[in-house]
Parts: sequence; C-alpha cells; structure tokens
Amino acid sequence: MRKVRMNVQGRVQGVGFRYMTKMVADELGIYGTVRNEDDGSVTIEALGNDELMNQFIQKIKDSPSPAGRVTYVDIQTNPLMEEYTSFKVTN
Repeated sequence: MRKVRMNVQGRVQGVGFRYMTKMVADELGIYGTVRNEDDGSVTIEALGNDELMNQFIQKIKDSPSPAGRVTYVDIQTNPLMEEYTSFKVTN
C-alpha cells in the first residue's frame, strides 16, 4: 500500500473540492482524509495500492470539482501515516 500526503493549491476551497475528492476516493477504494488549510490550499492524506493511487493523483491534478482549478500539487510519500479504513472530509 502506498501512503501519500498531498498539498493542493489553486481554486480548491469553496468549490466542492473536498466532497468531490471523497467521491473519487470512494470510487477507487482510496482511504484517508481531505481538509482545508488556512492558506487556501487543501491537504489530502491517502492510502491505496500503486495503480489506484496513480489514478487518484491524476484525478486530483485534473480537479475533481468542475468549478475548481488546480495550479500546483506537492506530493510526498509518508510511510508513517496512520492506517485509514475509510475516506473522510474534515474541517
């Protein structure tokens, strides 16, 4: 299982981005969390197999929300991330 932490920048708050991210994660069987940050970005922690994680990352880069626009994604592998059993929207 691959564990990643992503910080997504662009028009990603106030456009349904977190809820659409959850829908994509649920479709692909990705577990983790998505939350808004004070700087206007969104942080995603995600856990899944390599093939599905690659699909998830591409969908995030393309913006799962039609009203959203992703300008930058910082992706870091995080092997110490907790083991999630579902995908949740927080804050």
